Amino acid sequence: MTKKPKILLIYTGGTIGMVKDYTTDALKAFDFNHLHAQIPELNLLSCHIETISFKEPIDSSNMNIENYLKVVNCLAANYEEHDGFVILTGSDTMAYTASALSFMIENLQKPVIFTGSQLPIGDLRTDAKENLITAIQIASARTKTNEPEVTEVGLYFEYKLYRANRTSKINAEQFEAFSSLNYPAIAESGVHLKFNTPFLWRSTKGLPVKFHKALDNRIAILKLFPGITKQVVSAILRIEDLQGVVLETYGSGNAPTEPWFLTLLEEALRKGVKIVDVTQCIGGSVILGQYETSVAMQKMGVISGKDITTESAVAKMMFLLGQKTNNNDFRGLFETSLRGELQ
Repeated sequence: MTKKPKILLIYTGGTIGMVKDYTTDALKAFDFNHLHAQIPELNLLSCHIETISFKEPIDSSNMNIENYLKVVNCLAANYEEHDGFVILTGSDTMAYTASALSFMIENLQKPVIFTGSQLPIGDLRTDAKENLITAIQIASARTKTNEPEVTEVGLYFEYKLYRANRTSKINAEQFEAFSSLNYPAIAESGVHLKFNTPFLWRSTKGLPVKFHKALDNRIAILKLFPGITKQVVSAILRIEDLQGVVLETYGSGNAPTEPWFLTLLEEALRKGVKIVDVTQCIGGSVILGQYETSVAMQKMGVISGKDITTESAVAKMMFLLGQKTNNNDFRGLFETSLRGELQ
C-alpha cells in the first residue's frame, strides 16, 4: 500500500489566515494548529498535513528578501521529511515572493505551491477554503508511478495553477486575481483536477536540491511614461551603488530616442549597472531591434527580458546579482530560461 504523502503547510501571513470574530466584527488570526477541525473537508484528502505558522504574521506589503530567506530556511529544514509544500502569503506581493522562491530553489523535485485569498478564511463568501484545499490536493498529487505531478514552484488561485514566475496580480477585487498571459495554466480545477503535463517544469533528476540564500536588492524599477523627464531618469540611474535596473518600456521594448535618455543609459551601463528591458504590457514579449526606438538600446548592451514578467525580472536580477554573476555571463544567463520564467 502506497504511503500517504506528507504535506507541510507554511503560513507566513496574509488575508487567508484571518477569521472574523462575529461578536466584535474584528479580524483575528486563524489557528492553523486546528486546521482539520475548522476545515473538515481536508479529512477527505489522501495526505498527512503538518503546519508551521510564522510567529509574527507578515503583511504582504512588508515582504522583503529577509522574509524570503525565512521561507527558504523553513523549506530547507523540512525538505527531506515532506513530500510537498503549500505556502500561504498575502496576495498583493505573492507573484514577487513566489517568483523569488523559484530562483532560490535549484533542482526542485517536489511541489511548492503558493496560495492565498481575497477574503478571510472565516468570511461567509470566502475564496480561501477552495484555494487552500485544492493547493494541498495539488501538492499531494502523484502520478501512476508515485512521482509528484508538480515539481516546481506554482501559484494556485481561483481554479487555476500557474507557474509562479509567470504570474502577475491583475485584480484587487475579483477572486480571479492572477493571470499568466504568456504561459498557460499548468493545472485546472473543475469537476476533475487536470494537469497540463506538457507544460510542467522538470528539473534534471538525480541532482541534489540547492537552496540559494544570497539575494542583492540594490536594484530599481524604472517605468517609462510619455513626458518622463531627464531629472527623473537621472535620479534613478545615478542612485549610489545601484547594481541593476528593470526598465519597463513600451510595447515590444521601445523607449524614447532623445539623446539625453540614451546618454544616461550608456553612462549607467559603463558603470556596470545591468539594465533589463521588459514590456509594460501584461502579455507579449520584448523584441529589441524590431523598431527604430529600440535599436540603440540593443546596440549599447541593454538586456532583453523577452516575455518575462516584471515580478520575475526583479527576482531573477536579485538572484543573479546575489550569485556574483560576472559581467560576461550575466546577459546570457538572464536571457536564458533558468526555471521556465521566459521563452
